[in-house]
Amino acid sequence: MMRTRPLKVALLGCGVVGSEVARIMTTHADDLTARIGAPVELAGVAVRRPSKVREGIDPSLITTDATALVKRGDIDVIVEVIGGIEPARTLITTAFEHGASVVSANKALIAQDGAALHAAAVEHGRDLYYEAAVAGAIPLIRPLRESLAGDKVNRVLGIVNGTTNFILDAMDTTGAGYQEALDEATALGYAEADPTADVEGFDAAAKAAILAGIAFHTRVRLDDVYREGMSEVTAADFASAKRMGCTIKLLAICERAADGESVTARVHPAMIPLSHPLASVRGAYNAVFVEAEAAGQLMFYGPGAGGAPTASAVLGDLVAVCRNKLAEATGPGDSAYTQLPVGSMGEVVTRYHISLDVADKPGVLAQVATVFAEHGVSIDTVRQTGKDGEASLVVVTHRAPDAALTGTVDALRKLDTVRGVASIMRVEGE
Repeated sequence: MMRTRPLKVALLGCGVVGSEVARIMTTHADDLTARIGAPVELAGVAVRRPSKVREGIDPSLITTDATALVKRGDIDVIVEVIGGIEPARTLITTAFEHGASVVSANKALIAQDGAALHAAAVEHGRDLYYEAAVAGAIPLIRPLRESLAGDKVNRVLGIVNGTTNFILDAMDTTGAGYQEALDEATALGYAEADPTADVEGFDAAAKAAILAGIAFHTRVRLDDVYREGMSEVTAADFASAKRMGCTIKLLAICERAADGESVTARVHPAMIPLSHPLASVRGAYNAVFVEAEAAGQLMFYGPGAGGAPTASAVLGDLVAVCRNKLAEATGPGDSAYTQLPVGSMGEVVTRYHISLDVADKPGVLAQVATVFAEHGVSIDTVRQTGKDGEASLVVVTHRAPDAALTGTVDALRKLDTVRGVASIMRVEGE
């Protein structure tokens, strides 16, 4: 039986995403009512600049007092799209205390304080949903948390930042340098005026922490994620990748150790074979590759950012939370029963592509090979070119612990015949 009294929704933030959420709530009101089993009503919108014109939103709903809004007591669901740590964290916990469930798109906050927020939600019998925090419109958290709940996920490998993928794709397809590709991304609106969070991997690291925690049922915080940015990637790196039949992507990689006793989460640029499904992900799109024991290999692909795609994920959560409210129940919450330790980057087993500038004289290759052998790292391929007393030596290793590979590079730098390490990049997806 359809309930006639509306469920009241308050919106914290009304920027690119928030305004799309409000628009969809209005334009799809009848559909949302049918899907939920009750009408939903936008009951308040907290903003910083009340004078700004917001088309389609009743000005009487606008307030600058977000705290008063979440304390009203008659709000059923809070939608938080303001981002950042504070005041979002306090507003969310206050919402729980005053009877509201929460839908959030705040990846930084969930990655840093997800455990505490889930505990607060459980304490007050409320929901905390955040599908939009990881990959925009792509359904990812719900499949990991619900559809694969009976399976064992061993690896999550993905492109989870559209800005960086646009830049690297431009470098790959046009031969542009990093700065030129970044300037194009900025001009087209894909990159912020300050792109640090994207290009240095902070955004992807927050998403990796969330994905690892859900996939492996353990606590993974942002500080647990190893992170490297992509600002040092060069056109020469792409040329080397092409010679190997690879391209370069900024990847978020969450893995269960071979013995199953620990997990790791990391973000860094990597060469990936052109035969891998992630290699064909172009432009500002996101894609995540999941490997599970029973389900096998799954890939989730789509727009990972932007107002409408992110709002789509928010509305999906809103429908689920509202249904739970009508049923007087809560949905799946935090699952960290495995309590697996999070390993360091040094424990990760991976491959390296190392480009060295060396003296072009007899014995150099033997010296380099000896260093690799002394550190227990097996060489897969070597390519050497040179003239006029200088040479370039490219070494691709077999899989080895990252600590051993790092030690190898440190030792190579000390050789008199090695002029410098031109580039180091991991090789993934094999």
